[in-house]
Parts: sequence; C-alpha cells; structure tokens
Amino acid sequence: MSSGEESSQNEVEPKKARRIPPLALVPLVVFAALSLLFLYQLVSGHDPQKLPSALIDKPVPQFTLPEVPGLLASGEQVPGVTSKDLLGKVSIVNIFASWCGPCRAEHEYIMDLSKDDRVQMVGLNYKDKAPNAIRFLQELGNPYDRVGADTGRIGIEWGVYGVPETFIVGKDGNIKFKFVGPLSEQSYRDTFLPELERVLATSR
Repeated sequence: MSSGEESSQNEVEPKKARRIPPLALVPLVVFAALSLLFLYQLVSGHDPQKLPSALIDKPVPQFTLPEVPGLLASGEQVPGVTSKDLLGKVSIVNIFASWCGPCRAEHEYIMDLSKDDRVQMVGLNYKDKAPNAIRFLQELGNPYDRVGADTGRIGIEWGVYGVPETFIVGKDGNIKFKFVGPLSEQSYRDTFLPELERVLATSR
C-alpha cells in the first residue's frame, strides 16, 4: 500500500473520543449539588438560620480545646474548654473569629448574654491567631468564661456551617438549639432569648 493510500485511510478512520476521568467530574457534581441546595433555599423561603442539625438533643461531641495563650481576665489566663465543662450548667457556645465581620456585628448580643449568671459562656475561637483573637476581645469585650482555640476540626464535629454560630447546651450536655449566622436585634429578641428561656425552664 502506497503512502498516499495509507494517509487517505487514516483520514477516514473515526477519531476515538477522549474519555473523561471519573475524578474530574467530582467538582462539577459538588458544584451542581450546592447550586441546587442554594436554589431550593431561595425558592422555598427556607430560613437558613433554622437549618436542621443532626446533633440537636444529642450529646456534644467529645472534645478538648486548649486555651488561647495570653488571653487574660482579671490577670488570670482564660481556660480552654472540654466537653466535660459543658455538664451541670446551661451553656451558650459561640463560634467566633477575629477575621469574621458578622462576629463583630453580633458581639453586643453575646456580651448581653454574659450578664445572665444562669448560663456559662463558652467561646470556640475558630481558625484564628491568638494575638488577633486577644485584640478582638480586648476591643469589644470578653463575654466568655472559657475560650478554646479550634483549628477547625472541632467545628466540623459540631456541624458548623460557618462563622458565627451559637449553640445552647443543656445541663445534661445535650445540644438543645443551634442558631446559624449572626444574631441581630430581632433574632436575638424573638428567637434566641425565647429558646434560651425554654432550655433554662426545662433544665432544672
């Protein structure tokens, strides 16, 4: 067969389609799923602050978080926090970070909660640097009895969607309520405080 005939034959042979590796489709599938979830939230009128949590009425995850080194209150180091510290008293667990703008916006309500001696205030400092967290709390005030430094792993175990989030934990160590996003004047008054009073009333 001459080179001309061979070239002609090659031209008419159909080209084999390239196969896309299955792993290459993973980002597209994830993006599509997130897009559908966002669309559902948009058209359904569902309140993202009322997203369900699989941990409601279940014990807090077992965890130990170290202190934020250098964070002081009355000259004493503010202690870190463990799951055992959330037993015996109603606790408010607030996930916060110095780099989080909404955390700054809601902080006045967290400060207000700290005036209630019926509750223990616990902060989970999320993916933050100690000097920045200290500066944040020095500027706005430290409402927390305990602050644990979280690299992000414990937040995942708590099912955190983003920062800020605020949990109410009963005396039995079970998560009773979860609020997603920053507290506002209305949500603090109409949603969070009534839920807190409900937990306090049933945790005697």
